[in-house]
Amino acid sequence: MFDALYPLLRCGLFRLNPETAHNLSMVALRTAEKSKLLGLVSPSDKLSSPIEVMGLKFPNRVGLAAGLDKDGDVIDGLGRLGFGCVEIGTITPRPQSGNPKPRLFRLIPHEAIINRMGFNNPGIDVGVANVRRSKTFHGIIGFNIGKNKDTPNENAADDYLACLRKAYPVAGYIAVNLSSPNTPGLRDLQGADASARLLETLKMEQQKLVAEHGKHVPLLFKVAPDLEESHIRDLSQVFLDGGLDGLIATNTTLDRQAVITHPRAGEAGGLSGRPLLKKSNEVLAAFSSHLGNRIPIIGVGGISSVEDAREKIRAGATLVQIYTSFIYQGPKLVRALARSL
Repeated sequence: MFDALYPLLRCGLFRLNPETAHNLSMVALRTAEKSKLLGLVSPSDKLSSPIEVMGLKFPNRVGLAAGLDKDGDVIDGLGRLGFGCVEIGTITPRPQSGNPKPRLFRLIPHEAIINRMGFNNPGIDVGVANVRRSKTFHGIIGFNIGKNKDTPNENAADDYLACLRKAYPVAGYIAVNLSSPNTPGLRDLQGADASARLLETLKMEQQKLVAEHGKHVPLLFKVAPDLEESHIRDLSQVFLDGGLDGLIATNTTLDRQAVITHPRAGEAGGLSGRPLLKKSNEVLAAFSSHLGNRIPIIGVGGISSVEDAREKIRAGATLVQIYTSFIYQGPKLVRALARSL
């Protein structure tokens, strides 16, 4: 029933400003979960056999990418829609409002979105508290962490360390966001030397937290699709040498070639959705080639069908994530992916 209604719901939501529609959707999903209105939707643990990756048992291969549930307060509702993993955030040490509005744009003919949100979030303490309040989701919860906009790059490690320490007790895994195009200078941290220093610092802290909490929470880096082959090769060696637990490939792109005819193509921000698939897969495959099977990869970017997801897996991904296609197609896609992969 919900699947049949979604096209009508989307039609109404798409008449609204994108950010207003997003906020309204989150409120509605949270209300529906608390009111048990999502009871007829299949829980994720009934959709397919589980898979173990990074020492974690995922109910299925399909996760929600970071950016939709920034606060971590809709986890139970999203789990009811079929996701085996929900990645919350990006979350920073201190709350921040993000970039000025408008900052979210639909490119409907392309099933794409451009965003320049700028890590708007309530801060790590609220995110952790929200995760502790989740009750019915039995999948994996990832924390996507970032630095505050006003933190200079030379002090970025302090922000990541603060989030790592606070998220560690409740996180299934922790993803370090170095690749959003919407925080000035953030992508500079993807340089091989900068990444190596940051990874070394975070891995040392991870070892202390393992001893303190008696569990190993995997540490992942999330990379951009706008990387040259030489950069991918250098980063791959950094990740192998530094003992990175997993990689998320990829974030949004600055490239507009695939949507150049759209009137919104000139908007600043990261492009996500269907036009990103080819570029994202090329970067994913390149990392996979350099990493072999030594570091698992979560493939994200442009998935809008079962075949797209299978293409990600053929390119080297073990798990997949979606975001933009979920906005355009709804929960039906989530369950189709979970059953088919």
